[in-house]
Order: sequence, then C-alpha cells, then structure tokens
Amino acid sequence: MPRAARILLVLGGAVLVALLAVGLWFHRNPLAAFASLGRRALRKDGFVEKTLAGPSGTLTYFAGGAGATVVILHGAGDQAGSFSRIAPGLAARRRVLIPDLPGHGESGPASGPIRLTAVVEGVETLLAKESPSDPVVLVGNSMGAWAACLVARRSPGRVSHLVLVNGGPLRGEDRGLTLTPKNREEARKTVEALRDPASPRIPDFVLDDIVRQAARGPLARLDLPDMEANLLDGKIREIYVPADVIWGVSDRLLTLDYAKKLVAELPAARLTTLPACGHAPQVECPGELLAALNKALDTPLPVPGTSVPPGAKP
Repeated sequence: MPRAARILLVLGGAVLVALLAVGLWFHRNPLAAFASLGRRALRKDGFVEKTLAGPSGTLTYFAGGAGATVVILHGAGDQAGSFSRIAPGLAARRRVLIPDLPGHGESGPASGPIRLTAVVEGVETLLAKESPSDPVVLVGNSMGAWAACLVARRSPGRVSHLVLVNGGPLRGEDRGLTLTPKNREEARKTVEALRDPASPRIPDFVLDDIVRQAARGPLARLDLPDMEANLLDGKIREIYVPADVIWGVSDRLLTLDYAKKLVAELPAARLTTLPACGHAPQVECPGELLAALNKALDTPLPVPGTSVPPGAKP
C-alpha cells in the first residue's frame, strides 16, 4: 500500500474514532449536548456571553440586539440556551438579555442549595448592571415566570411589562408528577405531561439522563422551604405591573385553569393560548411562541388603574 494511502487510512480511522466518541458522549449526555447546541446557536446569532459578580457567585448571561430591553428567564433545571430559537427574532428589534439563573448553567453557586430568593437577587443584579435607569420587560418560563413576578413585586419601577409563559407564583395542583424522577417510568410520566401528545416521543436514553440530572443537578438542589415562602397566593394583586400570560394548553403540570387563575387575580392581565404546545413552548413550538411574544410586546396593556400603556406619559 502506498505511503499516502496508509496515511489517509490512519487519518480516516482517527476521524471515525472521534465521531464514535462524540456519538457515545451525546448518547450518554443528551441534556448537556442540547444545552451546548443552544448556547452555540446564540453565539452564532450574534449574542455575546458575559459575566458579572452576583450575590451567589458569578452570573453568566447572553446579550444581543438593540432597543428596549427584554430579559428572558428560564425555568428550574434549564439554562439560557433553551431560548436560542426565539432569541434572534426578539433581538431583531429589541435588546435581549438571557441569564443562566443562579445555580443553573454556568452561573454560581456550583453546589449547595439554590434559593428562589437568590434567583431573584441575581436577576436584580443583572438589571442594575445592564439597565440601571430604564424599566425592562421580564419574560419568564415556568420558575422563571415565578421569579419575574417576585422581581416585579419587589421593584415595580424596574419592570414595565411581565410576560408569564407556563409559570407563575401561585401554588399548583398536585397532579402526581415529580420533577426529580428516580427511574425511567417516572421520567416518562412527567415528560409526557409537559408536552403535547402529538409531539415526538422522548427516547429512553434521554429519559435516563433526566433521571441522572434529577439526582445531582439544579432540580435536586432547589431549596423547597424557600420556594414555599415565596408563593404569592393571596398576594398576587400586589404586582402592579401589566402582565401577558402566554400558555401552552397541552401542559398537564400547570394546566390552563392555572393560567386563567393568574389572569383573574393579576390587576391587569390578558391570556394568549398556544394550541398543541406544552410547558416549554420555546423548545416545543418556538415559532408560535415568538409570534405571541412579538404581538404582546407590540401591544402593551395599560398600567393597572389607568389607560396608559407602560412607558407612555399620562
């Protein structure tokens, strides 16, 4: 065999081994692979990864676009990259900030309990750094919506508009689901309750990774007593900020009845439903969510008790 052919054979073998290694890593770590792809997509679309010192450690976030500031908050166990399919569409006309919430993604703390109070403090630190004088729009999914409500209640002057996507600060109904499954069967039950029945079935190897992450990841570290103390049942009318509630109606963890309760109790709120979407529309139906977000942000509700939209002068 000619020397050149032997070299090509060796190189080809090395590439094959590398590809097999990547495939094996993906098969064993699909959630990390999904996060990595999302974060890479944000960078490719012009988002810049930044850090700042937060109360609980380094806070990592992505920034892109220009204009009025929109801050997007992910849910428990998630990270900024999950919004990669809607962020460019929002950043086309707005400045968009997407943090890894404290204890998630690349943001500290890397170990120990994750308090919802600390999550709120991390968001407030980001606002003080990136929008010290102008109020922002807070968009939150799941626990991110809960945190957004807490920020708006604590500092209403810092928030012009809330958008709550399949989440909020009210106690949910016990539906026999667990976010920290101990086996594949529990994981399957929870995942299928979070997604539309017609969506592709999640493979077993992904469910196995969900079980592994549930035992050692952010979900396992959540400080449940602190979360209990931050529920706003009976207090949600104290959120004096206009709110859009956008809901994937296939969500069986937080059902449409939960969304309707939010709208009924918030001082100024309207409901937009997303058919055939579940708990995380940014992943399952990003096009529909982006359209609903742009419509909500382009037609803001009046400030409670007035006929004046946020940002306008009476």
